[in-house]
Amino acid sequence: MVKAGKAARKVGPLATSPSHLMHRALQLALDIYAEETGADGLTQRQFAVLEAVSLKAGLTQTELVRMTGIDRSTLADLVTRMTTKGLLERERSTLDARAKAVRLSAEGAARLEAARPLVEAADKRIMALLPKGQRETFLNQLADLAAAADAAPDAAKAEAKAAKKALKAVEKEARKAEKAAKKADRPAKPPKVKKPKLKIVETA
Repeated sequence: MVKAGKAARKVGPLATSPSHLMHRALQLALDIYAEETGADGLTQRQFAVLEAVSLKAGLTQTELVRMTGIDRSTLADLVTRMTTKGLLERERSTLDARAKAVRLSAEGAARLEAARPLVEAADKRIMALLPKGQRETFLNQLADLAAAADAAPDAAKAEAKAAKKALKAVEKEARKAEKAAKKADRPAKPPKVKKPKLKIVETA
């Protein structure tokens, strides 16, 4: 187990790469979690789903995605497996007839209750790796990153919508320019010459 305190930092590009360092930290956190919960314990994602469902019965998959941060395809497979294991029960949503909602089964509630102190122990071990004065800041920073992750899909949609709108504007201007160019290249029509009217003079 890594002891709290400042450790010698490696040099090189990986030492200053946030994505690499966060991946390493995640590996450490998951290892500690697995040690505390044991081989037969709930996985971190299973625990997150059960905790989310315990807060509100009858959650739809869309709501679970938003609450846990697990992507939709992974969550769908996870819920299916947890239902097969008897940890969750599925039912038709009362708000959307097309959606399936999930609730805790008796087995799921029991497993969740048993897992909570183990997860708490894992969290304490992780936080113990940091000096006390840095722990609150660390949690706040993690919360900020999680919030950014939650906002990312909406931001991506807004960006895609703005890009589509900008593309339409460009295409509209291009059509206008093309129309103007065609009009400029069109040869001018010669002026209409009025034919003189013939006046018939009657002779005696």
